[in-house]
Amino acid sequence: MYILAIDTALGACSVCILETGAAEPVASESILMTRGHAEALLPMVDRVIARLAGGFDALGRIAVSVGPGSFTGIRVGIAAARAFGLACEVPVVGVSTLSALAAPLVADPDPGVVAAVIDALHGNVYMQAFVSGGRTLVASRLLPVRDAVRLLGSGPLRLTGSGAPLLAIEAWSIGLKADVTGALMAPDIVCVARLGLLSDPATALPTPCYLKPPDAVPQQKGRIARAP
Repeated sequence: MYILAIDTALGACSVCILETGAAEPVASESILMTRGHAEALLPMVDRVIARLAGGFDALGRIAVSVGPGSFTGIRVGIAAARAFGLACEVPVVGVSTLSALAAPLVADPDPGVVAAVIDALHGNVYMQAFVSGGRTLVASRLLPVRDAVRLLGSGPLRLTGSGAPLLAIEAWSIGLKADVTGALMAPDIVCVARLGLLSDPATALPTPCYLKPPDAVPQQKGRIARAP
């Protein structure tokens, strides 16, 4: 089965096509960006699909990163994935950005706690942590940096994601061993695809995972009431 994976939730716009059991993707493309995902995504999908024999008709599933991350980016990716799923009549599955960030480290046999951490600004992080075997230690949540470190136990810690340096500094300040294995701005799109292939379409739904309310809210002052 071929899967089309899409990630626009964080600091990149990424697309790839992966076949079940394959070591390398059929095609993959990624561009680092903080804005402009909507404009970049569809041309990128066209270029990647052009390298798959049979094109869209050959797809058996679509995966999309569902957050946490940028409100706008998450919506862009999910809307596109759902549209492609409807057009191709294939299942669409949602993949957590934190799980995708952690995936390469969870597969590594090195001991310790693996934490995927995204900088949520204002001294807060999105975090999910795992122990050996991929078992979840801390479910995805929004936390102050100080509280996040104290949920991870006595270490050693292996940290990845844009918030990894923040957590490492706090961990070092209280004497914990912590290694930053990558201050990544976005997950590897191939990891999104692999997790998408392992996901159950009945439970891994392509719905947004925001974890916090938007920073911007509509103005209410002077709003005209709608007619009943």
